[in-house]
Amino acid sequence: MLNELKHQPIFLVGFMGSGKTHWGRQWAGYLHRKFIDLDQLIESIEQLQVGQIFEKNGETWFREKEAITLRSVIDENNILVACGGGTPCFHDNMDFMNETGFTIFLDAAPKFLLANIMRDSFERPLLKNMSEAEMLFFIEKKLVERNVFYSQAKLTMNAEELNEESIKKL
Repeated sequence: MLNELKHQPIFLVGFMGSGKTHWGRQWAGYLHRKFIDLDQLIESIEQLQVGQIFEKNGETWFREKEAITLRSVIDENNILVACGGGTPCFHDNMDFMNETGFTIFLDAAPKFLLANIMRDSFERPLLKNMSEAEMLFFIEKKLVERNVFYSQAKLTMNAEELNEESIKKL
């Protein structure tokens, strides 16, 4: 199915810890597409990590930069973009991605997300200094807010069931 998209961009959306970067790299390799991690691209442009950008410039500034960067990448052909967890929720980004490409929502339960996030919570600016219980509450609350946007994706996949074989079948 994804091979039929020709040069149309593919956008992976979902909460932090859903595997957008991990599976995105594999999908891109399998589909012979350039992989772009939107957060890593912003870090490269700004020469700061996302957490440092949040601290220095604030979330509002970051979300504006994210929207501009998202719109700049579609000039390239054959790309697969792993978006930040909040990307679809600001500046009409979800509408933009659906109009210009194919969106895939990697859906997962809060406890699955928490387990993945716990491995690298120090890299997650929105979760800085939270206990495990606070993180789970935060994830559950944010998922309710963000699922309104995530659910607009053209395809929803259960992130908990993804494996190398399942990505090759798409």
